[in-house]
Amino acid sequence: MPRPISATVHTDALRHNLARVKSAVPDARVAAVVKANAYGHGIERVFDALRAADAFALLDLAEAQRVRALGWRGPILLLEGVFEPRDLELCSRLGLWHAVHCDEQIDWLAAHKTQEPHHVFLKMNGGMNRLGFTPVRYRSAWARLNALPQVGEISLMMHFSDADGMRQGVDGIQHQIQAFESATQDLPGERCLSNSAAILRYGQGLPMRNDWVRSGIVMYGSSPDFPEHDIAHWGLLPTMTLSSRLIATQDLQPGDTVGYGSAFVAEQAMRIGIVACGYADGYQRLSPTGTPILVDGVRTRIVGRVSMDMLTVDLTPVPAAAIGSEVTLWGRARNGRILPIDEVARASGTVGYELMCAVAARVALQVD
Repeated sequence: MPRPISATVHTDALRHNLARVKSAVPDARVAAVVKANAYGHGIERVFDALRAADAFALLDLAEAQRVRALGWRGPILLLEGVFEPRDLELCSRLGLWHAVHCDEQIDWLAAHKTQEPHHVFLKMNGGMNRLGFTPVRYRSAWARLNALPQVGEISLMMHFSDADGMRQGVDGIQHQIQAFESATQDLPGERCLSNSAAILRYGQGLPMRNDWVRSGIVMYGSSPDFPEHDIAHWGLLPTMTLSSRLIATQDLQPGDTVGYGSAFVAEQAMRIGIVACGYADGYQRLSPTGTPILVDGVRTRIVGRVSMDMLTVDLTPVPAAAIGSEVTLWGRARNGRILPIDEVARASGTVGYELMCAVAARVALQVD
């Protein structure tokens, strides 16, 4: 039989979470973000569940081609725009929308020959300092684009750096909203502003026009402002379950150690289980003793270091557990108990995004 570890994508949860987004921003159109192979879920696996979105947003041309091959005829937005001039040819052929965040991309458009003007999203650097034109340069960039026959519609876009909380003691988005409003005053074009955190925390209450929202991690059952709020607070469901089984058990006496480096020492007699899952499967090697895990739907903890192919769990809360018992690394156990990916990620010093994107190719991925 194959090794007993698998990742399951829950399409019912994807539909539910997308509906939750739409209910939060009923007057906006929703771009479903499927970058990084749909956050590790697989574009082909999530496509049908996300067809109710108004657009798809991603990073690279290969992923855009995959979405078109699935039959999508609606908008597809390249969030980082094109990476070299010849990419514009494929944008023309596939009818892709694309971000413009630097002078070089405007230069490439000016030299591009196309029969159909491009729909571009002019990106502002509102303080995150990754991509985009600073507020003082934004209007001149818009004027350059607007003068090009290669450009049709120009939408205005910005990314919030602190929508999940506070910034220097004040509401996290205020400084960026002020910068955006000042720089875009009287400019025509749709606005594309809210990311997952802003969708949930502000909804329709964003104090400015918000024609398009970009729905990313919220669709995949992770809370963008955890631990302040968990997925239950936001009414979200986990969309991925990473599950395995116990392949062995061991009985420990006080003073016995577990795993590499003897990182865990038993303080009393206890029973542990060995799980077919390790860092070669995408689980975090740095996940410490105490990281939550479910065995037969009962919450317990990891003990000792995670190794390449195995990890060990405390079976004290699950005395009936045996070889073959179900182990839920994150997601939904068979008895309906949920272990949010955010809780596992926090114990491991990371975020849910990284865990779901890191599931290794050797892990069988299935859909229910």
